[in-house]
Amino acid sequence: MRLEVEITGKTFKSAAGGTHEVLAPLKFALQSGEVGVLIGPSGCGKSTMLRIILGLDDDFGGHVARPPEARIGMVFQEPRLLPWRSVEQNVRLAAPDVTEAKLSELFRFLELDAHRNHFPGELSLGLARRVALARAFAVEPDLLVLDEPLASLDDALAGRLRDEIATLVASRPMMTLLVTHSLDDAIRLGDRLFFLSPRPARIVQDVPIAIPRAMRSEADLGRIRAELAALQLESK
Repeated sequence: MRLEVEITGKTFKSAAGGTHEVLAPLKFALQSGEVGVLIGPSGCGKSTMLRIILGLDDDFGGHVARPPEARIGMVFQEPRLLPWRSVEQNVRLAAPDVTEAKLSELFRFLELDAHRNHFPGELSLGLARRVALARAFAVEPDLLVLDEPLASLDDALAGRLRDEIATLVASRPMMTLLVTHSLDDAIRLGDRLFFLSPRPARIVQDVPIAIPRAMRSEADLGRIRAELAALQLESK
């Protein structure tokens, strides 16, 4: 199973009739079981790229090849839960065929058992993010896209949720694409880091991490940080 992305360009037209280039030529691929991380400045075009990869925007140059019939799980920057539906109903709407055993397993792991019948307005941001994760994993995705899933959380909560994401991602073979501003999240969760330029976004560095995710010690993470800092200094 493989995701192939080759974008030769993406432009928008302004209300005044001008043309704005959002994405420069870029190309990458992900294999099943691999986690790719997009890291770039705000406004560089990451969200536009995700819309193209998800098939929500076909007005671009190039092509995106996803496996036929691939199931896609998406976690947005905001949880995007239906406020008039309970936690369980929000998840079942996305995954109507999910078994009770699978749903109960997800809810137990994400500490949502006590909140199955609560509504989104009764949840903290951290709990709402967990519901969004449950919804994405309930579909048993072949391609998982995570758009800054830890944004606006305090460090302790972000760390707990990051560990939960790591465990869930390791639980099934799939391609995962994570967007983040956090280098720490990237080196803890990713196998390949794609550093993007300011708009129009292009890949300026494609950095693989050879050590398997589950085997990275704090010493390994410190060394990877130092190596990335040196690479970024060299590229300037």
